[in-house]
Amino acid sequence: MTEDISLDGRTLVGVANTDAGEVSGDTRFEFEQEGKRIYAHYTGGRIVDGHLVGTFDGNEWDIRYSQINTDNETASGHSVGTVELLDDGRVRIEDEWEWESQDGSGESVLEEIV
Repeated sequence: MTEDISLDGRTLVGVANTDAGEVSGDTRFEFEQEGKRIYAHYTGGRIVDGHLVGTFDGNEWDIRYSQINTDNETASGHSVGTVELLDDGRVRIEDEWEWESQDGSGESVLEEIV
């Protein structure tokens, strides 16, 4: 039996990413959740300001994101990710993403920090 996971109030950081992405270990995501809707503000590393919105069923998310980087370039994209609860109670997200505003796609991993 799978337990639904809430992202509300959790802080995650990038632990792995494809070269075409800008999220790094210095990027912090602050999540809010209302029912099946999720929101996050993220910043750090090459990202000056980023926002994501999407839906989350407790195990998988489907999100859109928009951000500005340190070169003052804007970018946006879409991703689908699998969310799992680690043995120590932290959340891990394995994400497949694709830019919509430019060329590029990849995979990233986010993990909760405590």
